[in-house]
Amino acid sequence: MTKADLVDKVTALGDLTRRDGEIIVETLFESVIGALKSGDKIEIRGFGSFRTRQRNSRIGRNPKTGEKVDVPAKRVPFFKPSKELRDSVNAKAGKPAEVDAEHIDPHHPPAM
Repeated sequence: MTKADLVDKVTALGDLTRRDGEIIVETLFESVIGALKSGDKIEIRGFGSFRTRQRNSRIGRNPKTGEKVDVPAKRVPFFKPSKELRDSVNAKAGKPAEVDAEHIDPHHPPAM
């Protein structure tokens, strides 16, 4: 799903113009990004939580030349799905997930 697809879904929910849908989706994304930049944690019940994690500095390797490279410490965004989301994505035990043949991504086929 792309950002445009998400805007289409929001627009289809009610009597909204495409521009209204774009504003809603953009506001949501900007709010999440702003909170993460300021170090806040975002928790959406039934969906999951977003926060940042600190990565320590390390010595990496340039794969092309093999040369050692210093990688500085940094904060990275991290998403932890809720139990409800994990359960809804995973099939029930012993029951395989239904595969919609029309919507199979040729680059990421379902596991058999």
